[in-house]
Amino acid sequence: MLHKTKIPNLKVIAFDADDTLFVNEPYFQETEHKFCALMEDYLSHQGISQELFKIEIANLPLYGYGIKGYILSMIEAAMNISNNTIPVEIIEKIIQYGKELLEKPIELLDGIEETLQALHGKYKLVVATKGDLKDQHSKLHRSGLGHYFHHIEVMSDKQEIDYQKLLGRLDIQASEFLMIGNSLKSDVLPVLGIGGYAVHIPFHTTWEHEKINHKVEHKHFSSFEKITEVVHNLL
Repeated sequence: MLHKTKIPNLKVIAFDADDTLFVNEPYFQETEHKFCALMEDYLSHQGISQELFKIEIANLPLYGYGIKGYILSMIEAAMNISNNTIPVEIIEKIIQYGKELLEKPIELLDGIEETLQALHGKYKLVVATKGDLKDQHSKLHRSGLGHYFHHIEVMSDKQEIDYQKLLGRLDIQASEFLMIGNSLKSDVLPVLGIGGYAVHIPFHTTWEHEKINHKVEHKHFSSFEKITEVVHNLL
C-alpha cells in the first residue's frame, strides 16, 4: 500500500486516459442505448447489447480498442441481428452515431488538472492508454492537458509485455514506475505483475470487458476514491 511517503526511486507516473483523465465510458453507454433503440424491432435491448458485446470482443484482435472498431462492430451486430436484411438507412445512422461519439466534448474528471499541476516537474508524467491513435491524441489535445506530459503511449493492449515495452522505451526499471487508472484489469494487475506500482481510481461505471471478480491485494497497490489523494501520498 502507498503511505504518506514517497515511493523509493519513483521516476515516472503514467496515467490512463479514458475515465481517468476525462469521461469516456458513459458516452459509449449512451451510444449503445441509441443503437439498441434503433434495432429494437428485431430483438430485445438486452439481446442486442449481448450480441454487440460478443462481436466487440471477437473483433478486438482485428480492430483493437477504440471508436472506429466499435462502429464496425455495431454494423456487424446489426447485420447479424437482422439476418442481413438491415436497410442502408440504419447503417447510415450507425455511422452517424460513431461520428458523434468521436466528436463528444472533453469533460475532465474532478481533481485531474490540480493533480497534474502538483506532480509536473517533480516526476516524468506520461499517458498510457488503449484506443485509437488519432482519437486519443485528439482528445488529449482538446483536453488542454497535453503540456503536462512528457510522452503519450497509445497501446494496442495492456498486458505485462506491453508495459515492459513501455518501460524499455522510457529506459526505467519497473520499481521506478507508477501507473494510475480506473481499470484493475488493465491499469493495475499487469503493472503489479512486472514489479511496478499501481493506483486504482474507480470510476462510477466500467466496461464489462474491464471487470474482474476478485480483490486485489499487493504491497505495491493502493486504491483512492479521488485522484487528488495520490498527491498527498506522494509529496
